[in-house]
Amino acid sequence: MFEISRRSFFVGGGAALGVAAMPSVLRAAIVNKLKSPFKVAVITDEISHDFDHACSVAANDFGMQWVELRAMWKKSLFSLTSAEIEEARRILVKYDLRVTDIGSPLFKVDWPDAPLPKKRGNRDKHSADFTFKQQNEVLEKSIELAKTFQTDRVRGFDFWRLDDQKPYRDAINAKLSETADKLGKQGIVFILENEMDCNTGSGAEAAKVLAAIPNPNLMLNWDAGNAATLGEITFPDAWNLLPKNRIGHVHCKDAVKKPDGSGWEWAPVGKGVINWTGQFKALKKLGYHLGISLETHWHGGSSPEDSTRQSWAGMKAALQAAGTLA
Repeated sequence: MFEISRRSFFVGGGAALGVAAMPSVLRAAIVNKLKSPFKVAVITDEISHDFDHACSVAANDFGMQWVELRAMWKKSLFSLTSAEIEEARRILVKYDLRVTDIGSPLFKVDWPDAPLPKKRGNRDKHSADFTFKQQNEVLEKSIELAKTFQTDRVRGFDFWRLDDQKPYRDAINAKLSETADKLGKQGIVFILENEMDCNTGSGAEAAKVLAAIPNPNLMLNWDAGNAATLGEITFPDAWNLLPKNRIGHVHCKDAVKKPDGSGWEWAPVGKGVINWTGQFKALKKLGYHLGISLETHWHGGSSPEDSTRQSWAGMKAALQAAGTLA
C-alpha cells in the first residue's frame, strides 16, 4: 500500500516531521523489521502500561513482530474486561504484532498445607493476585486468552519457594503434569519459568524437574537472569544441564552482584554477568526458532521505557554479535 523508500521519504521533506510524528501505519511501512531465527519480542508492560504506546515502541522503534502479554493499563491480563481485550486485539492488528505467549500467574501461589518459608522473597505478582483455590479459574482463563490472542503457549510457575520442597515435590510435579495434559488437549504448551522465588529457580532445578516429568507438553521458559540470582553461572554451566528439546521460550534480562556483595540486582542487558552472545549462538546452533522476550526488570533509566530501550540496545547488540539478527 505504501511503496515508499526510506531515502525518498526523508529527501522529500518528511524528515522534518520525524518518524515518531508519523501515522503509525506509515511508520510501520518504512521501519526495518527484525530478521532473526528467533521470535524476538518484549514483554509490553516493561515499556509502558499504555498498551498502544508499548506496541508502537515494540513495532516501530524496535522493529519487532512479536510481543509477550502479561499486563496492561495497570491491570493484569487476567483482569481485563471483554471490551479491553478487544481493544488489545485491535492494537495488535494496528501494529502488525503477534503474541509469543500468555504471561500467566498460574501457580504463583503458596503450596497448600506447607510451612511458609522464613524469607518470602520478592513475590512479584504483576497485578495478578489469586489464591490456590482460584487456580483452576486461572488455568481456564489462560486457555481462553491463548485462543483469543492466537498463541500456543502459556507461561506458569511451580508455587512460591519452600524452605524444604522435598516432601511436596512429587505432588507439585503431578500437578504440573496434570496441567500440561489439560493444556495439551487444547493445543497449548505449558512453559514453566525458572523463577528464583518459586520452587524451580535455577537451571539445575529446572533440569531435575523436567527429568522427573517427561510430559512433552511441559517445556521450560529458560530465564538465565533468574538463575543467575541464585548464584549459577548460567552460560555455559547451567545451559549444559538443560534438556535442549524441552526449551519452549526464553526470557532475556541481566543481573549483577550488589556493590556490598549482599545479593543481586538487575542490570541492563549486556552490563551484567550473563554471556548473552554465547547463549544466542548456542540457541542458533540448536536450531531454536521460538520466542525470546526482553524482560527488562532493571529500572535504572529515567522511566520504564528508557530502561527497556537501554536493555534492548544491549540485547540487540548481543543478537547481532551472535549472528542471529539482521
